[in-house]
Amino acid sequence: MKIRVLLVDDHPFIRRALTISLGDEVSLEIVGEAENGKLAIEQVERLKPDVVLMDVQMPVMDGVEATRQICDRAPDSKILILTIDDTEEYISQALKYGASGYILKNTPPEELAFAIQAVYRGYMHLDLTLGRKAIARIPEVAEVSTGDWYKLTPREQQIVQLIATGANNEEIANQLYISTRTVKNHITNILSQLNLRNRTQIAILATSIQALAKV
Repeated sequence: MKIRVLLVDDHPFIRRALTISLGDEVSLEIVGEAENGKLAIEQVERLKPDVVLMDVQMPVMDGVEATRQICDRAPDSKILILTIDDTEEYISQALKYGASGYILKNTPPEELAFAIQAVYRGYMHLDLTLGRKAIARIPEVAEVSTGDWYKLTPREQQIVQLIATGANNEEIANQLYISTRTVKNHITNILSQLNLRNRTQIAILATSIQALAKV
């Protein structure tokens, strides 16, 4: 089964270039395009893509607000932000709202395809340099301390690491030989103890260099 991808960028030539560069990837299928965030939301609701490649600076509605609304309305559609190397403020906001990572617009096609596949499987895709700066702008994640981390039980720390690998609740339950209800209860406690909003922020925390250093 192919990964269904929606392209969102206000520049037609960029959408065209992405379509061409991803055209030879047998695992991917471009199912639609949108030139602004408002149209992206409409396309997501209509086409139900697996992954949305989302530009950030667009007319009508930017990619950050579109990300917020899509993550609220269609959480099954993963969002990978398309960016240039000086837009860390936009990236941090998009990550806060639930984006699964970001990719630079000049990324080679094979790396772009790999990032799409990773996001589809539930992994975060973060550049270590800019990603660290962007993460620092997310107060809920940046303010987690070593003391906060060790408030979690060893089991909850295991669950955080599994969330970072993209595992869903059922997969976590199977790996740890516990029920999905128990997993949900642990995640609720993790969010409360670390003062995070959602499991995306848990994954960001666990996959950031700073967080890994704390572990």
